[in-house]
Amino acid sequence: MAKFTVCVPGLLTTVQDRGRMGYAASGFSPSGVMDRRAFSLGNLLVGNAANAPAIEFAFAGPTLEFENDAVVAITGADFNPRLDEERAPMYQAFVVRAGQRLSMPAAERGVYGYLAIANGGVDVPRVMGSASTNLKCGLGGFEGRRFTFGDVVNFHDTTPNPYYDFGPNHYRNDPFYHFEYLTQEIRVVPGPQSDLFTSRGIDTFYKERYQVSAQTDRMGCRLDGPQIESSRGSDIISDGIALGSIQIPAQGTPIVMLADRQTTGGYAKIATVASVDIPLLVQRATKQYVQFKPVSVIEAQRLLVAERDYYRNVRANARGRLTLEMPCIEPNDHAGEPTMPPVE
Repeated sequence: MAKFTVCVPGLLTTVQDRGRMGYAASGFSPSGVMDRRAFSLGNLLVGNAANAPAIEFAFAGPTLEFENDAVVAITGADFNPRLDEERAPMYQAFVVRAGQRLSMPAAERGVYGYLAIANGGVDVPRVMGSASTNLKCGLGGFEGRRFTFGDVVNFHDTTPNPYYDFGPNHYRNDPFYHFEYLTQEIRVVPGPQSDLFTSRGIDTFYKERYQVSAQTDRMGCRLDGPQIESSRGSDIISDGIALGSIQIPAQGTPIVMLADRQTTGGYAKIATVASVDIPLLVQRATKQYVQFKPVSVIEAQRLLVAERDYYRNVRANARGRLTLEMPCIEPNDHAGEPTMPPVE
């Protein structure tokens, strides 16, 4: 079994996949990656299955010393990666040789980064069908916790497949490689309890900008800004919480529920972030602004289906030639072909 040693753990470095689905009724948070698009692209670049476990890190990444050769790709926020003393590429598969150190010191733009390793990623047990780390429960991932100094982590042997050309496997047109695409606009579907807010409160929510709070974490993105006025208070009988649900607690400012969210909650939800824009939201750093834009359920579903269809096509044609042109990333509320870069 191939291995690497954690020389510097980073601030929040864990093993994640798409999450632990099907256990919300038992009170288990799904966990999973924060930026599914960057995670999926990393696995695509190294030829992995779409849900192969990867290493997620935030703000300040790890330094890893590899005991064996590995083919890897780094995606998500630009962490200015280094292979020994040389700059390593983002969004491109490359080889790390035994004895080399790969470091991702700090995010220059964005928040979350991903390290995908070929031939199936890191080797950790599946708990309830997932390799994701649930930090609150202490299960999944690498011993149910974040990486720390001196950890030795196994990964699947990555002897390069002679039929797979890793050289041109880059995806430089991805929106997270070009961070000017990180728009402030986040599309949301109104409801399910938007009727509990006054018309003034609804106008405030959509017309004002909100700033990402320093209290944001994997559980939720807390936003600072104007208070949203409710008509009957913000408390409701607790109900289920979906990814991207926007709760308005008593203080009147939004909290967007994310990967480590609780499964139920008793605050009214004014809207839900469209799945295609979750990656845009989670890559907004502290003090950066967001502004919400309402779209219909049909439009949000159309964008998500378009992403998945395009991504399947890219994966089907990806072997050895991942230099496909990406469509321009612009919000699109009209009929016809979507312009959102469709990646699962």
